[in-house]
Amino acid sequence: MFPRFSSHLVFAVHRAISASKRFPALRMPADPKRPRQDEAMPSRIGTHNGSFHCDEALACYLLRTLPQYRDAEIVRTRDPKILSGCDVVVDVGGVYDPETHRYDHHQRSFVENMNSLKPEKPWVTKLSSAGLVYLHFGSQILSHILGTKEDDPKISVLYDKMYENFVEEIDAIDNGISQCDAEPRYAISTNLSSRVGHLNPRWNDEQQDTEAGFRKAMELVGSEFQDRLHYYHSSWLPARALVEEAIKERFQVDASGEIVLLSRGGCPWKEHLFRLEQELNVEKPIKFVLFTDQNGQWRVQCVPAGLNTFQNRLSLLEEWRGVRDEELSQSSGIPGCVFVHASGFIGGNLTKEGALAMARETLKRQLAANGQ
Repeated sequence: MFPRFSSHLVFAVHRAISASKRFPALRMPADPKRPRQDEAMPSRIGTHNGSFHCDEALACYLLRTLPQYRDAEIVRTRDPKILSGCDVVVDVGGVYDPETHRYDHHQRSFVENMNSLKPEKPWVTKLSSAGLVYLHFGSQILSHILGTKEDDPKISVLYDKMYENFVEEIDAIDNGISQCDAEPRYAISTNLSSRVGHLNPRWNDEQQDTEAGFRKAMELVGSEFQDRLHYYHSSWLPARALVEEAIKERFQVDASGEIVLLSRGGCPWKEHLFRLEQELNVEKPIKFVLFTDQNGQWRVQCVPAGLNTFQNRLSLLEEWRGVRDEELSQSSGIPGCVFVHASGFIGGNLTKEGALAMARETLKRQLAANGQ
């Protein structure tokens, strides 16, 4: 299925055909067996041989989603003479020069991040080869995969979302940047970078060839990139309209303006809510979101204090937490109660009116506690 490897470890990358079946609305990179218009001058993407990492696997995959590199060979070597003949070189060579398509980040002089190269972007994590390729080609890649124009407004939104929630993590891990300054409470060993790392041969394996593993790594990162993009494009982005409508109509739900009701349950609302509060100049922070679950019952969920915290702006009442069903209905005086989570971040009721009453009672107690 794959061409025989040369002494310089050159191979044609296997395309993720199975992934295209999973995401029929998305365009996957073309089949490498498709004839090129100019067979005498195939494109070549150079990267280093030996142990591989997530960043160059993603960089190579992303480049091959573009028409100009769709049939490119992946040349894995550290030989400068061979690399000099490549159209693009990533993660090796000690040069960052976008004019000649050299995208290495290991040289001592390299200190670039998204913000330093695009001042309108806020991220300051040092870029890896994945981040460099994404910075220079990301908008083209997204528009080509989604089959839309590069100047489509949603491309700029998805560009930022995919960097912040997919590529930046890979940049940070490859550059040895910790997620937090303090000692972490527990280890995370199942992220994408770790799973790519496990595709390398073990130290005591008799066979130390890395070529098959690198092909698998490209397929893995490519499938997950496509999966995440598909989610943000078809699910996360459309949810914004629902959240915006709920915020604008919040005073019809409750006079406080601190409770919103989503017309459909299950949509991702938190990030949209925080951003829309700013854009719509919401003066009093929203405390609760009401929606239906998959069984048609109603949920009342607390708005967290931020995107990356388990703290809430206002939690459901302490005496309700961990109590269920009839016992909860009796103690609260609200019919149809189903549960309140032990941490107080979410509760359930059989009816919309019951879920709304749970939120209202919590707000009422807060006002009383504050002497209002």
